[in-house]
Amino acid sequence: MEEYLIIIFRTCFIYVFILIIFRLMGKREVGELSVIDLVVSILIAEVAAFALDDVETPLINAILPIIMLFFIQIGSAYFSLKNKKFRDLVDGDPVLLIKDGVILEKEMRKQRYNLDDLCQQLRENGTASVTEVAYAYLEPSGNLSVYEKDEKAFVYPLIIDGDIQERHLKLLHKDAEWLMSELTKNNITDSKTVFFCIWEENRLHIQLKES
Repeated sequence: MEEYLIIIFRTCFIYVFILIIFRLMGKREVGELSVIDLVVSILIAEVAAFALDDVETPLINAILPIIMLFFIQIGSAYFSLKNKKFRDLVDGDPVLLIKDGVILEKEMRKQRYNLDDLCQQLRENGTASVTEVAYAYLEPSGNLSVYEKDEKAFVYPLIIDGDIQERHLKLLHKDAEWLMSELTKNNITDSKTVFFCIWEENRLHIQLKES
């Protein structure tokens, strides 16, 4: 009887403890978890399973690794917030899969993304035909963002937290020299002072960093 009470106590304690840990880690949908978030979540689940499976093991042996994983996740999230290159390395960038009704086979193969998955996500988006699609992007979360030909496509940022997005500039057939020239016209000489910048309606929309 005592053993059952211990199991019940450990189960309730670990449940509440992990609930608090995930709450502190922040609100994110399962489909929006980064690679690090997913790895940490799996490891926490494994540690919790071992703690519940072996009641002879001190509870601290489960609590300590979970706390360490929590700080790893918080640390990586903070570093990702401050470092765009690290964020791109971990999460990746959106990938263009359909352009003007044409499926980009090379990108499909590179992402190991098959036509069945593509058709399923187009149906879920309510898109009747590939020919109706102006742009379709595979997001880092695995979701497909679809813009039909009568819709306005997403405008990619040219500067994020001070970092110039060379790949996005190439999509506009522009370069960093052109961007700096446009910034100068807006009395901005250093891109590091820019928090967010996009090119829309033939002009830059700029948000500077808070001082």
